[in-house]
Amino acid sequence: MRVISYNLRKHRASGELLALARNHDIDALCLQEVDAADLPETLGPLHLADATKGNRLGLAIYYRTSRFTALDTQSFALQKSMHDRVLAPAHERLIGTRVMDNETQHELVIGSFHAAPLTASNSLRRKQIHAAHAELLSMGQGLMTLMVGDFNYPFFTKNLHLHMKKSGYALSLSNRRTYTRYKVFKGHFDFATSLGLDIASVETLPRGKSDHLPILVHAEYGRDY
Repeated sequence: MRVISYNLRKHRASGELLALARNHDIDALCLQEVDAADLPETLGPLHLADATKGNRLGLAIYYRTSRFTALDTQSFALQKSMHDRVLAPAHERLIGTRVMDNETQHELVIGSFHAAPLTASNSLRRKQIHAAHAELLSMGQGLMTLMVGDFNYPFFTKNLHLHMKKSGYALSLSNRRTYTRYKVFKGHFDFATSLGLDIASVETLPRGKSDHLPILVHAEYGRDY
């Protein structure tokens, strides 16, 4: 299974999505900072499962209809940061889609996640990550789960690895930094967390019009699922 996650930087990189879908032969596309009203229903072989509705710049998930059947899609609000309370930029920070593999009949949940900005604490972002995992788990108890997105967590990722391991999830960083536009805030911002999946690789793709670089996750079904 091949999944791309991309923060579009206030929808500026939306014109790149069709090429990403076609050139990388992906099965799902998870987006952050999208203008939901400006998203097409299809991107080549991909179909829009849904997008968040609570804020103009939100989240969306596309999936390959020849590979998957979408069974359910839900959006979730997570604990707010001070940035959220003052500026109210984001009501929903998670969208999840439960899909069935048309060939193998495996079911799994795919999530697109956008954590609170760097003005918030790592502690709050960890709470958001744990809450997001719990919400995705509520969509299908015991199902394989892949959550990708903008975690806004470039510092102290070793600590985050430990927290994920305790909760049963694996944290996967890409082979190169995903955010390098500014001298201070640069590093791995875009991750993948998984449950019941074997992550073969996470590749940082070339820069487009966004301040984030997209990541391509190659995942395989775990043997116990």
